[in-house]
Amino acid sequence: MIELEGVPELIDPVMVAAFEGWNDAGDAASTAVAHLDREWKGEVFAALDAEDYYDFQVNRPTVFLDNGVRKITWPTTRLSVVRVGGDKPRDLVLVRGIEPSMRWRSFCNELLAFAHELGVEMVVILGALLGDTPHTRPVPVSGVTSDPDLARTMDLEETRYEGPTGIVGILQEACTHAGVPAVSLWAAVPHYVSQPPNPKATLALLNRLEDLIGLRIPLGELPEDARAWQVGVDQLAAEDSEVAEYVQTLEEARDTAELPEASGEAIAREFERYLRRREPGSGPGPGVATEGGDSPFLRDPGSGRTRPPKPEQPGPEAVPGAESVPEPDPEADAGAPDGGSVPERGTTGENRSGESPSGENPPGEGPSDGGPSDGGQDGSGPDAGGPDGAGPKNDEDPGDDSGK
Repeated sequence: MIELEGVPELIDPVMVAAFEGWNDAGDAASTAVAHLDREWKGEVFAALDAEDYYDFQVNRPTVFLDNGVRKITWPTTRLSVVRVGGDKPRDLVLVRGIEPSMRWRSFCNELLAFAHELGVEMVVILGALLGDTPHTRPVPVSGVTSDPDLARTMDLEETRYEGPTGIVGILQEACTHAGVPAVSLWAAVPHYVSQPPNPKATLALLNRLEDLIGLRIPLGELPEDARAWQVGVDQLAAEDSEVAEYVQTLEEARDTAELPEASGEAIAREFERYLRRREPGSGPGPGVATEGGDSPFLRDPGSGRTRPPKPEQPGPEAVPGAESVPEPDPEADAGAPDGGSVPERGTTGENRSGESPSGENPPGEGPSDGGPSDGGQDGSGPDAGGPDGAGPKNDEDPGDDSGK
């Protein structure tokens, strides 16, 4: 592992994490963390050793030319820090990577070691699922936690999910058992337009994160990108009468289910966000990253430095799946088509790796109308109501510490 050296003391730091893969439908979650890193000019200070956690036949390294010299980029998870100014400064530790292929407990312990070393006060993990939600309505974002006290104080749902989970659920439970407050935010992506990117879902996650941590997040071009995305999907839907009829059915179901919320808490929350953005000086100024050159805080593990102290590793029983929302619909499908049209249930668009994912949500992990779920767009997630009942990509327990 490449370790941090010389990072200044952080102010009320919050760790925000997202992982590509099973928990990242439409790349909405990983794109949200990338947006924070870009807008606030984060500086990478550490990276986990790719050899420890990744199967390179599943997540292959890439080769590129740098001034005529061939170089290799290895799949890994990187940590960066941003110093957010303003009247109420608060620093962020951003974690962005790929869901590991093996040794999940060790992976979580490494991240928790950094959280402990940096004095992180809370961990927020972003995820995105495929759901029966119309693209014409606001993206549902659910906040869940395993901590009953945190659920009460921050108006979150207490998870009651049972079933297969991804690294988001494992990390959340590891945080809970290590005594670190942890929250998962889940955005629901329409299953019939699951192909990345999905700027509308990314924008919804950032808005909810802004409410949670009390920072004004610069949105840049995201609002315009979200509007353009919706216009494009509207045009596709208008070309197919069956798709248009299906979207209308989803709209009616969504409007009926959320009528009470539309007149209450959701409106109040949106109004508070509006006031916060209008108030002069209420938000942070441009992010100020830690000083240095291309890699000012990186050093080789061969230098002999020891790793930061790690918290006690939770046992196998300490890290069950975590993502959930009350009253799940275990029969809900979340298939997605290839090319943006509604397919037969259980199909979805081709992902970046060339595999054809199932696109189904695990039963109970999130309701089809947009509750939290591990169902990502990479094809490794299990089916919720499909006839095949496919599970995760590997037969082995991904959380097993034995490696491959």
